[in-house]
Amino acid sequence: MGAMTRNEWVMICTMVVAVSLWVFGDALGISSVVAVMFGLYILLLFHVLNWDDCLSEKSAWDTLAWFAIVVGMAEQLTNLGIVTWISTCVGNFLLHFSLCWPASFCILQASYFFIHYLFASQTAHVGALFSAFLAMHLTAGVPGVLATLALGYNTSLFGALTHYSSGQAAVYFGAGYLELPDVFRMGFVSALTNVLIWGVVGTFWWKFLGLY
Repeated sequence: MGAMTRNEWVMICTMVVAVSLWVFGDALGISSVVAVMFGLYILLLFHVLNWDDCLSEKSAWDTLAWFAIVVGMAEQLTNLGIVTWISTCVGNFLLHFSLCWPASFCILQASYFFIHYLFASQTAHVGALFSAFLAMHLTAGVPGVLATLALGYNTSLFGALTHYSSGQAAVYFGAGYLELPDVFRMGFVSALTNVLIWGVVGTFWWKFLGLY
């Protein structure tokens, strides 16, 4: 492919510096946003990129707009108590019907999974709901280790529900290969597939491991 060009060397050095700042940012007192902006500034300064290159990345601006809006909405849902209200309703529903713990486990896991449509961040979802749903599991008599692990698994699995459900999903959607309705449809199909695999195969495997 020939010798490395000047722009390629600048790009490599910028990536090393940016990733290093991202990894060691907490120790250095540098936020990840500052690290990213610093890397972009270097690329612009050395003319590896120009401003027209940045403006032409329509998918990146589209992703930024979606995340800014949906993350803000999810935060307000938490601040206004909507998420807590939903959790309370689910808990009261289970107490009212006095369900056995396997049935309560299925309902709680499904609620925890699909409520992610209201969140644009897996971290925000965990921070808002994990402890509440774990408490409801324990109250319903679900074995603690099983409840904790299942909630953790679902935290990863619901990352493909929508184009804003995780950072990875946003990148995939930003590539421009899928239309928005297709993303929602395929995300729902993927969710059902995951539930089937983990719910059927996982049930026997967890029993073999002695989790319940």
